[in-house]
Amino acid sequence: MPDLSAATRGRVLFGGDYNPEQWPEETWHEDVRLMRDAGVNSVTLGVFSWSKLEPEPGAREFGWLDTLMDLMHAGGIGVVLATPTSSPPPWMGRLHPDTLPVTEDGRTEWWGGRQHFSHSSATYRRYAAAITEDLAARYGDHPALTMWHINNEYCTFDHGDEAAAAFRRWLRERYGTLDALNTAWGTAFWSQGYDSWDGILPPRLPHYMKNPTQVLDFRRFTSDMLLECYAAERDIVRRATPHIPVTTNFMPLWFGQDAWRWVEEEDVVSVDIYPDPRDPFGAQNGALVQDMTRSQAGGGPWMLMEQAAGPVNWRGVNHPKPPGLNRLWSLQAVARGADAVCYFQWRQSRQGAEKFHSGMVSHAGEHGRTFQEVKRLGAELATIGGEVAGAHVPADIALLHDWNSWWAGAQDGRPSSEVDYPQVLRTWHRALWEAHLTTAFAHPEHDLSGYRVVVVPQLYLLTDAAIENLLAYVRDGGTLVCGFLTGVADEDDRVRPGGMDARLRELFGIRTLHEWWPLEAGEHAECEGFRGTLWSEELEAADSADAADTDVVSRYKGGDLDGLPAVLRRGRAWYLSTLPEPAALRDLLAGVAYGAGVRPVLDGLPDQVEAVRRGEVLFVLNHGRDQVTVDVPGTHRDLLTGATVTGSLVLGRYGVAVLRP
Repeated sequence: MPDLSAATRGRVLFGGDYNPEQWPEETWHEDVRLMRDAGVNSVTLGVFSWSKLEPEPGAREFGWLDTLMDLMHAGGIGVVLATPTSSPPPWMGRLHPDTLPVTEDGRTEWWGGRQHFSHSSATYRRYAAAITEDLAARYGDHPALTMWHINNEYCTFDHGDEAAAAFRRWLRERYGTLDALNTAWGTAFWSQGYDSWDGILPPRLPHYMKNPTQVLDFRRFTSDMLLECYAAERDIVRRATPHIPVTTNFMPLWFGQDAWRWVEEEDVVSVDIYPDPRDPFGAQNGALVQDMTRSQAGGGPWMLMEQAAGPVNWRGVNHPKPPGLNRLWSLQAVARGADAVCYFQWRQSRQGAEKFHSGMVSHAGEHGRTFQEVKRLGAELATIGGEVAGAHVPADIALLHDWNSWWAGAQDGRPSSEVDYPQVLRTWHRALWEAHLTTAFAHPEHDLSGYRVVVVPQLYLLTDAAIENLLAYVRDGGTLVCGFLTGVADEDDRVRPGGMDARLRELFGIRTLHEWWPLEAGEHAECEGFRGTLWSEELEAADSADAADTDVVSRYKGGDLDGLPAVLRRGRAWYLSTLPEPAALRDLLAGVAYGAGVRPVLDGLPDQVEAVRRGEVLFVLNHGRDQVTVDVPGTHRDLLTGATVTGSLVLGRYGVAVLRP
């Protein structure tokens, strides 16, 4: 299958979503001039153009798109051509109400916005296939075409009747018999036993709490139905253009898609990243998404499909990016494996719901600061692209993440609503990022043998295969660090005997897990050497007869858990029954990593400075506002400035150096 290299051709793609249908034709020629001035070499066309392409059922209006494809080619700009199926025309919902999604309380989601389609609607799928077929037939041989972009940010849930029928079919395929389903769902509880498949519905609004395994399966089903929609359109364009790579854009750490399954169906992994400029952890959150996306791409290059050149429009207060931050965060993405740096959108809209969302060309026009910064970035990407495109980012540490575990752990009736899985994941990643350690992500059933350290922030649900994989990893010499609420449930969300799988308890040197002791917001658990947050546990360590090599690294001090283990280690397996405060977690993980032979790319880095090696190139990025001096052993050439760097490097506010030995 083709990959991102088929589109990049040894360079970094630079550009973004282009929505020329919002503008008169004379603006299109001006856009090409400005794109060339800014170094844009790629645009995405057609994402929200279905009503323009098919103004009434069966009609086709391709003339405007013909003109644009030719304009882009003449300007030396490649086209990522989108199927427009994320936003059906109003006529579809009006003529075919079955294409509209339904919420859990029975309300129809109407046209007038976007993503208003039922993933299970045969009518929607028929129309989506037809427009995709015609796009592929018309533009498959066009010389501007470099990539296909299917739909946009798949995120639609549907609880309607057609989705209910599809859910029952999905369940029949998964379980085979009603007896198996009733067992998996634990329907003996609350008299929920099913005597007929027809009685099964999506988890619609109940009087009280929903069956958690039904909800878990519905989330699995929704991800699979959206994936079916993607795959149907992908297969159409692949038949027409087997040499052209295909993608669809993920939202970062999005709850509704099992991205590990999705990436198996993509040629290019792409993501949209919108950190808040005012978030003190914005750079780290960006790094997390970049590490995850690179890992989903198998460790290879990936595509930053969308980011904002300035402010967005969906936060309560939408702050612009201060001078230099757009450049810094864009180059951070390249450092962590991106071979494409793109935006939503090219030109800031004058009408519609996103007219206050920035563009590469803002309302201030070509003389505005935003466009001038875009021009600088385009020139720099052209300078470094040949040095970094296609290169990999080495990582000796993997964080484990699984959507099924996230879905299951988010259920109602859990021990603490204060435990938010994405926030726990961010906290552990932040600790490693602040320790200047480059990380990857992996699924708990993936081959982990290439990592010296594997970190499990929290995996409430673990399959038997995943547990055996972790045991084998430690047995084969790997170092494992595991957080609380891990291995509690099996794949049907059935609590394992003892509250944690017995194999894991033995691995960590835990004799008995007596009780979970969640902490209130702002409450702390005093421990030897640090303070714990969010959670604590009443653990009993295995005695020396059972596990002679078990070491209680830290104990709780005071309170109901006084003297009980807070952190356990048995050989190379560590277990944290609480969440240490940030500095303590950073120091603990750094110590474990150093003990396993994992070191930062550069030693002695100042706070807020990030160093990442990509291939032969070293990126050094200052996320702080103050000037810093960084020790860089040896002699390097800064690809951005051409300067020779020997021994040390001075970086100003939001400064970046791209160094080659």
